[in-house]
Parts: sequence; C-alpha cells; structure tokens
Amino acid sequence: MSIEQVRLARKKAVGTKQALKALTKGKVEAVFVASDADERVTRDIIRECNQRGITVNVVDSMIALGKACGIQVGAAACAIVEQ
Repeated sequence: MSIEQVRLARKKAVGTKQALKALTKGKVEAVFVASDADERVTRDIIRECNQRGITVNVVDSMIALGKACGIQVGAAACAIVEQ
C-alpha cells in the first residue's frame, strides 16, 4: 500500500495515540509508520498490528506522512479507519 492511500482516505487516525486507539477498537484497514520516527513512539502500534495481523506500511519520513495526512507537522503513525 502506498502513502497515496493516506491522502485518499476519507477517515484516518493521525498520530500514534489515535491510531492505537482505532486499532484496539478493531476498525483499522491499514497502518502507516514513518521510518524516521523514534522506536519508543512506534513500538506499541507495531506490536498491536503484529498481534492483529495488520501489515505495517513504512513510509520515508514523518514530514511526508504528516503531509499525506493533511497536517502541517510530521506524523509518526497514521491509520486508515474503516467506514
């Protein structure tokens, strides 16, 4: 899955806390994590994805992910939420 999917998604959870919250509710189609994000920030969401069998899509940078999410700052993680 490409980062373009994030741009096109109607509903998304931006940031590790919001993405993890959506994951625990079981309403996630895909998860994206920035490769330059601190491992301490992303390890919980990656672990939860592995437990639930959801593929973690790695993108180049936090800035690129934030831009794809439509925010002015970087984002460590983002989840596309089911409609």
